[in-house]
Amino acid sequence: IKQNLGTSPAVLYTGDFLGHGLGQLYSVYSVNKTAAEASAFVDKTLAFVLQQIRSAVGSLPVLFAVGNCDSYTGYGPDSSFLANNAEQLYSTLLSGATDKQAFLNTFTSGGYYSAQPLGSDLMVISLNTISFSPLVQNPDGSENDEAAVGAELSWLDAQLALAQSAGQKVWLLMHAPPGADEGTTAKSVTVDGHVASATMMWEANYQATFMQILAKHPGVIALTLAGHTHMDEYRIVLPNTVLEITPGISPCFANDPAYKVFTFDPGTLAPLDFSSLNYDLASMPAQFNSYYTFSEAYSMQGSLPASLAELYSELASNSALQALYRGYYYSGNNSANPITNTNWPVYLSGIGTMWEQDLVNAVNSYS
Repeated sequence: IKQNLGTSPAVLYTGDFLGHGLGQLYSVYSVNKTAAEASAFVDKTLAFVLQQIRSAVGSLPVLFAVGNCDSYTGYGPDSSFLANNAEQLYSTLLSGATDKQAFLNTFTSGGYYSAQPLGSDLMVISLNTISFSPLVQNPDGSENDEAAVGAELSWLDAQLALAQSAGQKVWLLMHAPPGADEGTTAKSVTVDGHVASATMMWEANYQATFMQILAKHPGVIALTLAGHTHMDEYRIVLPNTVLEITPGISPCFANDPAYKVFTFDPGTLAPLDFSSLNYDLASMPAQFNSYYTFSEAYSMQGSLPASLAELYSELASNSALQALYRGYYYSGNNSANPITNTNWPVYLSGIGTMWEQDLVNAVNSYS
């Protein structure tokens, strides 16, 4: 990353500073078994990771979202993790890009915040979308804290309204994207290419409210980024909102490690293109190397959201473009969980179909 920063004004990090089950593994392998000791180890590990990031990017602000691994419980971020680590996340990464007290108020209560790292023309909004997941449970065994999620979504609405009234553009960061979990859903495909259901990333009511909020503020969001899946993919959330998913550095889901460098229009702050850099685990090179550039690989020019929307419309029938997309999905390692002709309709439908029944219908009617 340090070698490829160029003139980048900021670094965007879409979640999971820590590895899967870090606290639980510590309790298994350490002689210190208490929950407090495991939590302290998690905090120190986070501090180490944050310092590694800071040393790589110099003084640039690092805008981040929290992920499910950023937690003491194994699927968070839980409230105690947020409270204990808010200070070091702010001081190490944000570089004064937002008011400290405003950050602490929202981040310690729910894991979300806004910042203006590049000046008054841009607002970066970071959401905690793990709280929208059906996998999150409260200590009493009940599912998501509806009041807390409602507060976060209301806050998002208010932030977008502020940006709109101030003539600002918004970059929206999150970890888990809305829509389907394509990888899990693809595993349920029958031999004739059909699925009975789809695994969804968010609770349906939270996704509906989120999409209604975005629709209220058209033209405000210039860029939407997520992570979580570790794959090089994207979602068309609304006709004017295309969500890019950044690939993972961790290869734990059989992807090669990769990251992206985006270029932007300085006037609109909208993305124009990206280049992917990957690490080929099969050859073990000395460093990450250039993998592909979107505009060159797909022969598309103009704004990136418009190009991605155009690509979606062509993927079903253009076998050459389809082969490219399927090849890039795992950032180079396509052997462990290959996208086949049988499960391909799940990955295609996952781009442009945001609701479970619509996705099931699209997959089952694909030909």
